[in-house]
Amino acid sequence: MSTEQEPEGTEMPFLDHLEELRWRIVKMLLALIVAFMVSMTVSMNVDVIWWIVHPILPYLHGQKLIVTHPMEKFTILLQIAGGLGVVMASPVIAYQIWAFLAPALMPKERRVIIPVLVGAAFLFLVGVATSVFVFVPITMGLVEGIQTEAVQSLISLSEYVGFLFSISLAFGVMFEVPILILLLTALGLVTPKLLAKYRRHAFVIGLIACEIITPGDLIISTLILFVPVYGLYELSILLSWMIFRRRLKHERAAEENAAGASA
Repeated sequence: MSTEQEPEGTEMPFLDHLEELRWRIVKMLLALIVAFMVSMTVSMNVDVIWWIVHPILPYLHGQKLIVTHPMEKFTILLQIAGGLGVVMASPVIAYQIWAFLAPALMPKERRVIIPVLVGAAFLFLVGVATSVFVFVPITMGLVEGIQTEAVQSLISLSEYVGFLFSISLAFGVMFEVPILILLLTALGLVTPKLLAKYRRHAFVIGLIACEIITPGDLIISTLILFVPVYGLYELSILLSWMIFRRRLKHERAAEENAAGASA
């Protein structure tokens, strides 16, 4: 017989679940709409484009980004407002999802999921910040450092913002590796020995992934991304050992308690 406690509360009928889900979705959509309106108001009154371009300004050698369409700046503002709106509404969205799923979870599962969600959000933001303030400026500096009198660089605003968003998303996802490995270790799906055994495979796969993500053929930009990614993998192995040992300790304690109860 399982020793886990049952989820709190009585079981809801299926239609009641659908009704609750509908209202949760409505609240999330309302949060997105309000957050978008607020972020759009801010974007129209604050020079957010300057803040996005600012990290690479020292590497443009006095040049400015260009626009090639009359509506390009407004379209960029919409994209920025949309991104800011999602970020602003994310706490409400996360709470609504949690409030819907929490009653079906065991107390032990709740204790695991909350730190995982907090850690995932933190590492995603760290990854985005690393891309915006470290990777993109260094990459732009390397690219714009290749000067020739025969060619003049004309970088459009839309291309730069698209590049920045895609790289930031890639960095945010790559920085989730430790959380993913910790979760798999806690669930007993992987072990530290398995992670260490396939270290060389992770090295090659990570290098290939970074080469695909990074723009152009600059090996330096690939290495700039690869170093923190592989460092996170090694950190994940260390943290996995800590989780694995703690899990073994709990399992041994449970076995001893079970043996004592049956004696």
